[in-house]
Amino acid sequence: MLSPTLPRRLGILLRPLGLALCLCFAAATTPVLAQAPAPGLTPEQRAAVVALIRETLLQNPELIQEAMVELERRNTVAQAEAQRSAVTAEKASLIDPATSAILGNPQGDVTIVEFMDYNCGFCKRALEDVRALAKEDPKLKVVIKDFPILGPDSVEASRVAVAAMTQLQGAKYFDFHDKLMATKGRVNGAKALEIAKESGADIERLKKDMGSAQTKAVIEGTVALGDRLGLTGTPAFIVGDEVVFGAVGVPVLKQKIDSVRKCGKATCSG
Repeated sequence: MLSPTLPRRLGILLRPLGLALCLCFAAATTPVLAQAPAPGLTPEQRAAVVALIRETLLQNPELIQEAMVELERRNTVAQAEAQRSAVTAEKASLIDPATSAILGNPQGDVTIVEFMDYNCGFCKRALEDVRALAKEDPKLKVVIKDFPILGPDSVEASRVAVAAMTQLQGAKYFDFHDKLMATKGRVNGAKALEIAKESGADIERLKKDMGSAQTKAVIEGTVALGDRLGLTGTPAFIVGDEVVFGAVGVPVLKQKIDSVRKCGKATCSG
């Protein structure tokens, strides 16, 4: 709690300086006003201001914490706004069928995009949520994008998965995908090839496609897309204009899907 005398003392000492401080601030932040002369503080006035600020902070250190909380809030808001703008700009890339696997209704009225990594524990947990949403909502389109950010094993598994898209279609691909996600322990290229074979893929052709320029371009393109969207982890869901991080569960995702249908945004105002 602020000392009851400090605001009054600050007001008395700084009242003559109010105009000067405002003009100095404006001059520093506004190019036009910066060209006009602004009165400066005398050494005595500057010392008085510094001393009072120091005294205020020492007597009320919680002000620093409050300022940090507010700074974090503003940064979070700014990041969310930047991500919304990026999502809008990258809409075509997000739903590109050439770089994604499609689950649910390809012509759905709402699309949810998941960026996932085969070695992500939370992605494995979210798999059931994604499956449940696609099953319960016949108008939902789910786009799965390989986003291998958890090391070389993830990249190798992703190369197999992306290459397998040209052979395994529809249910066959998701049989492979689900089995790979259900794998215990570390997932790598060898394990992915093993499961792809079980799912009916031509392994020799698959090995060849894994090293193709097209497969490399798809993976690198998705990683670059994730970077532009500010994605720092998996799973990351794009619902409407929002980025949702983590295995947040069916209720949270469903609420955002319903909001998109209602107002066109993941969070309706009012």
